[in-house]
Amino acid sequence: MRPTLLLAALPLALAACQQAPTDTTAEPTAAETLPAEPDGGIGTSTPAASATPTPTDTSGIPEFGIPVALQGNWGMVPADCTSTRGDAKGLLRISATTLTFYESVGKLGTIKDRTDKSIRADFAFSGEGMTWSRDETLALSNDDKQLTRTERGGDEPGGPFIYKKCVG
Repeated sequence: MRPTLLLAALPLALAACQQAPTDTTAEPTAAETLPAEPDGGIGTSTPAASATPTPTDTSGIPEFGIPVALQGNWGMVPADCTSTRGDAKGLLRISATTLTFYESVGKLGTIKDRTDKSIRADFAFSGEGMTWSRDETLALSNDDKQLTRTERGGDEPGGPFIYKKCVG
């Protein structure tokens, strides 16, 4: 009985010891060249992606955001930059995608024009239980210390509003 058991185990032992071929010139299989399906499976009828990327529609997406030179804290009067009581009503905080005022926040939407020192874009605002949209232009002075904000699309005066860069 012992020799029969050894003979039956021998093919299994040999199969376990065999190594996969190491031929690096082999062409990839069809499954390796096809893109993954949306459900995570491997495509079987879709051709391989081309080397040339196809353009995608990015309208409305803030691809680059608000220019870095405009980001930071800006005050209409010096006290807006130094108040510790939370009453800095003229303070404007600018991040890559938002304008934050005393009682409202504007989220960056479609960028219409952008340079290193200015941006014109649509912003969706919310604050005090209300929502509204504005076309805002933010432009930095040549010395980078003054920001001019102009808005379009509202009943209120649209500026220009002048801010000084907060330091510290």
